[in-house]
Amino acid sequence: MDATVPRRPLLSPLNRRRLANFRANRRGYWSFWLFLGLCVLSLFAELIANDRPILVSYKGEILSPVLKDYPEEKFGGFLAYTDYRDPVIVREIEANGWALWPPIRFSYDTHNLDLPTPAPSKPTWLLSDAECAAHAARIGRSGGCAGIEWNWLGTDDQGRDVLARIIYGFRISVVFGLILAGVSSVIGIAAGAVQGYFGGWTDLLMQRFIEIWTAVPALYLLIILSAVVTPGFWVLLGILLLFSWVALVGVVRAEFLRARNFEYVRAARALGVSDARIMVRHVLPNAMVATLTFLPFVINGSITTLTSLDFLGFGLPPGSPSLGELLAQGKSNVQAPWLGLAGFTVIALMLSLLVFIGEAVRDAFDPRKTFQ
Repeated sequence: MDATVPRRPLLSPLNRRRLANFRANRRGYWSFWLFLGLCVLSLFAELIANDRPILVSYKGEILSPVLKDYPEEKFGGFLAYTDYRDPVIVREIEANGWALWPPIRFSYDTHNLDLPTPAPSKPTWLLSDAECAAHAARIGRSGGCAGIEWNWLGTDDQGRDVLARIIYGFRISVVFGLILAGVSSVIGIAAGAVQGYFGGWTDLLMQRFIEIWTAVPALYLLIILSAVVTPGFWVLLGILLLFSWVALVGVVRAEFLRARNFEYVRAARALGVSDARIMVRHVLPNAMVATLTFLPFVINGSITTLTSLDFLGFGLPPGSPSLGELLAQGKSNVQAPWLGLAGFTVIALMLSLLVFIGEAVRDAFDPRKTFQ
């Protein structure tokens, strides 16, 4: 007689109840999917906004300029770099094949030299018919606004497309925030676990060190270090990591202090289980409830810090797509309100979605709602 072995469910009843509570928070649930969709789209920014075609068919050969650099000699020129926006190159490709362009024909560093108004140029959809017709005639095109390249959110003071810079800047902000929050969480959880589990002098000395470390004016020190060290993505990440890891120490320490004297922990010690195994297998899962609830707000703080440094001019290198730099341009160009409004809207949307997700995660791990 064959015995059917029951399959182990993919999720435990507790985790299924948590998932149901997360879905019950409709605002946080849909914020999660919206934020996830925006993140996935930003990962393919080169296919959405680029000054290079995605694919080019030239004399029977299929080329991918978005993935590989081709010299201008490939298209009958003589330069080592191909400007696919050059009218001569455009006509050459159209005469011998076709080109598949991204929806936005500008990258974050593309300078639009054919602007209808001086930079910063207002969004194309705000131009009057007369302005469109005059500009189309000036660059030798017909059709009014339909005959010119659109800058949906206008350009900055260097003639760069605002929408393209927002797409790339959103990606940098999210990736930076996730990496910083992830690494700092690992360090903070480890430090809090050691403090709370061992207690005594270990807890006392580490707690005094953290109190002194958090008393240091972090923003001023960040500005000084950014002025001395050449700013860059990884340099800024390392500098901010020096201060961001303390965010979760207090939460994890409190959970380990509470759980260190529980009966199951004492029983594990009596059975000879090592301290490391007890911390990881028995105590840490309880501490992760509060940690996961706090994590979206840690990501929020990481993104806000990067934006603040970019706004002050001590962040990413000049020319990098940055939301903080876009806000700084909006402050410097009050006659171009689309700069400040675009940057503020994107940052407010990003941070609001993360806050809503954090609220939904809090409800999911709330014991009062888990066992209702």
